[in-house]
Amino acid sequence: IVGNAWEWTSDWWAVHHAADEVHNPKGPSSGTDKVKKGGSYMCHKSYCYRYRCAARSQNTPDSSASNLGFRCAADASPEPR
Repeated sequence: IVGNAWEWTSDWWAVHHAADEVHNPKGPSSGTDKVKKGGSYMCHKSYCYRYRCAARSQNTPDSSASNLGFRCAADASPEPR
């Protein structure tokens, strides 16, 4: 999965996450741009943030590109007590 496409996430874009959220930080509850992660080997290194899986950028939800897919993920269930 890694490397050949940016991947849409369901998070709304914010420049920074809250510092107290260490695991799965949440962005704002609404916005104009959605988060895309991962980068693409088609991109220039100055744009794709060193091709890291955790690289993040934003686009409007109605945008598309040949190097833009989606990221399948789900929130984990809480640990039983």
